[in-house]
Amino acid sequence: MVYSGQAAKAAPHKRNIPKLKTNVGSTDRILRVVLGAGLLIWFFLDNGSGPWHYAKLIGLVPLLTGLMSSCPLYSLFGMNTCPMKR
Repeated sequence: MVYSGQAAKAAPHKRNIPKLKTNVGSTDRILRVVLGAGLLIWFFLDNGSGPWHYAKLIGLVPLLTGLMSSCPLYSLFGMNTCPMKR
């Protein structure tokens, strides 16, 4: 309840969620999504007999980084494939 003379306070439980920096360009993004989706499709269509079957799940990494347009390794090494905005 707000009484006269008191300012309404902002919600004290608001969190500052950092945004991911966009550092994956459009061509890089398309290649990541296609490669990741291809590996995952291959994983699910393959019968799964062999020691390398679960290695195809690595396709999740390029798929997710392509969908988010942000790559943690690019940030770590200071790389960027996005065109510069002028």
